[in-house]
Amino acid sequence: MKEVYHHLRNVKQPELTDKQKAQTRKYSVIEGCSCSVMSGTGDAYITPYALELQANNAQIGFLSSFTGLLGPVSQVFGSKLIEKYNRKKIVVAGVILQASMWLVLLGLGFLFLTKGNVFYLIPLLILSYILYAMFGSIGGPAWFSMIGDVVPEKIRGRYFANRNRICGLFSVTATVLASVWLFYTRQWGIIIYGFMLLFAIAGIARYISAYFLYKHHVTKLNLEKGYYFSFWQFVKKAPFNNFGKFTIFIALVTLTTNIAGPFFSVYMWKDLQFNPIWFMAVNMSAGVFSIILMPIWGRFADKYGNRELLKIGSIFVIIMPFLWLLSPNPLYLIFVPQLISGIGWAAFNLAASNFIYDAVSEERRAICVAYYNLLNGMGVFLGATLGGLIAQYFILGNISPTLATISIFLFIFILSGIGRLIVVLFMIPKIKEVRQVKHNPKSNPFLYLSEIKHTITADLRHFKPAYGSLREKHNLKR
Repeated sequence: MKEVYHHLRNVKQPELTDKQKAQTRKYSVIEGCSCSVMSGTGDAYITPYALELQANNAQIGFLSSFTGLLGPVSQVFGSKLIEKYNRKKIVVAGVILQASMWLVLLGLGFLFLTKGNVFYLIPLLILSYILYAMFGSIGGPAWFSMIGDVVPEKIRGRYFANRNRICGLFSVTATVLASVWLFYTRQWGIIIYGFMLLFAIAGIARYISAYFLYKHHVTKLNLEKGYYFSFWQFVKKAPFNNFGKFTIFIALVTLTTNIAGPFFSVYMWKDLQFNPIWFMAVNMSAGVFSIILMPIWGRFADKYGNRELLKIGSIFVIIMPFLWLLSPNPLYLIFVPQLISGIGWAAFNLAASNFIYDAVSEERRAICVAYYNLLNGMGVFLGATLGGLIAQYFILGNISPTLATISIFLFIFILSGIGRLIVVLFMIPKIKEVRQVKHNPKSNPFLYLSEIKHTITADLRHFKPAYGSLREKHNLKR
């Protein structure tokens, strides 16, 4: 294969004015809030919707596995589109197509109500959701590129932190209201209609996103051809370099995590029969804990490095699935396994994203991240497919009469936890810290505890409301 690496650079075009950049940043916040409403009323409830349409366990696994694989594939394709088409057009077109898929998904509810559980209904649902994920992902590289043009480096952290807080508030509000709506429609015996209304709202919210993306001010991007390495070259060299080992580690954690990942929701909806409000509360709690704890782990990583933070996050990620075995009480699930999940994934995800920035040169960052995401997508595909097949076809009673008394989902959680443990023990020692850190915790492991206590105390002392103070707003505008 011919080795031609494509990297992007902005040629000196007429640059955007400060006013245009500020307007685009405001539009991006509104667009993100609309996207969050879509996520809270649509994505959060696609699994319960599939279950109400009589999807089996294997089909739930396929719903997650194929979207997890083909979304990153479309990102790689989307990065190539930037070479030929205007970035804003790519993003807007992808978002409009994604919004339109909600109309298709709610239409399947009409099909179920009129035709019943026809054999092609769930395959159509899976195909529609795959297209939804692909349309949403295809504009990702273009959006990442063009938003970087309007956010100066000196305010980038503050801006995206503020944007994420506001969008998170909209997402939580939408999810809560949607769960209350589903609770009552289930009581009234019209829950399919309840899902259909939520998906209509999700589609409208995403069309609003497309409108504000269209209002973005975007500079023209010129492309320069150079050298690159192919995906297969990346895979062949991965076991022999630090970033490659890191990527393999993350992909294997993703694989073992997704053996169980799609089925926590199925377990709550089918086995525990949670009502929509409890279902929402348990599902959402880990994300809320992650948002709260992310700044704490950020300062911790600055002192001890991303590899050390990755190790800590991995410990919590390993423990979490085993904790689901101890009690089905929703309050327990929120404040024990989901709290542990929020702590662990906040640390793990932050360390993983920062490690990429440290380990990869700026000119090759885009293509490395694309390949990184593609390998993770393969992990999602293999893990969720394996979990779905086990949930659907594996009979515990054939192994032992004792095992026949436990839920197949609890057995899957155990398998996932064991898999995570094996991956972490084998792979973490092979990964090296990239950047220089002043503190070496190996000499005194209890420094971890003192640092966590210090950062939590600092956060509580300097805590500010989500929208920030007037002074912060003033500084952001400047």
